[in-house]
Amino acid sequence: MRILSLVHGPLVRSEFFGDVVREEGHELEEWSVVDGTAPPRPVEGYDAVFVFGGHMNVDEEDEHPWLESETELIRTLVRREVPLFGVCLGGQLLAKAAGAHVGPSSERERGFVRATLSDAASGDPLFGALPREFDVFGMHEYAFHVPEEGVELARSAVCAQAFRLGGSAWGVQFHPEVRVEQIEEWLRRRDPPDPRAEAILAELRNRIDAWQRFGAGLCRGFLAVAQGRDTSVAVPGTAPSL
Repeated sequence: MRILSLVHGPLVRSEFFGDVVREEGHELEEWSVVDGTAPPRPVEGYDAVFVFGGHMNVDEEDEHPWLESETELIRTLVRREVPLFGVCLGGQLLAKAAGAHVGPSSERERGFVRATLSDAASGDPLFGALPREFDVFGMHEYAFHVPEEGVELARSAVCAQAFRLGGSAWGVQFHPEVRVEQIEEWLRRRDPPDPRAEAILAELRNRIDAWQRFGAGLCRGFLAVAQGRDTSVAVPGTAPSL
């Protein structure tokens, strides 16, 4: 398959997901939408789309006018049932494109937080094989509500963490694609500095192998959906001990 990644800066690219896509034998192309350039090929030429994170928020169209066109593009992809997986900002843009509220979270989530599956997650191709409770790694100040036509799959004590829209689009608030070096740079650039930065990094370094197994499972499950394969059984790696 040919996969497109929508990215929003040099520190928020495909990262570990890119490795998984290539290991599975697929072609991955990135499009930095913030640069105002055209995608590597017409969007219609891709079999599936990832939408990754960014430091900007979904309501900052005045500062980042491309947010409006990206939201409309996501709306079009969903309407065409192109398999789509949105991460953090990407998940928020998917929720916004579907008419849901996205705004400041009641509480910031940084580092690992506990998430709980919803009853509706049973049978989901990506989340159905996960344990009832598991930890996710988040770095966000905004959060999405689940679209009216969406299905909430998981939530933390603070906000929804994952939803499915239709049968081919998923949005997550957490970051299953990250590398340690990437988070180190995010935290280094924070102004003011995060007082928990060292603790967050220490825990991530300690748990990165399990976390990337978790991310690989989600990514492979999504690729299986995009290929139209049967994903009714557990995908290896989707339920690590975290």
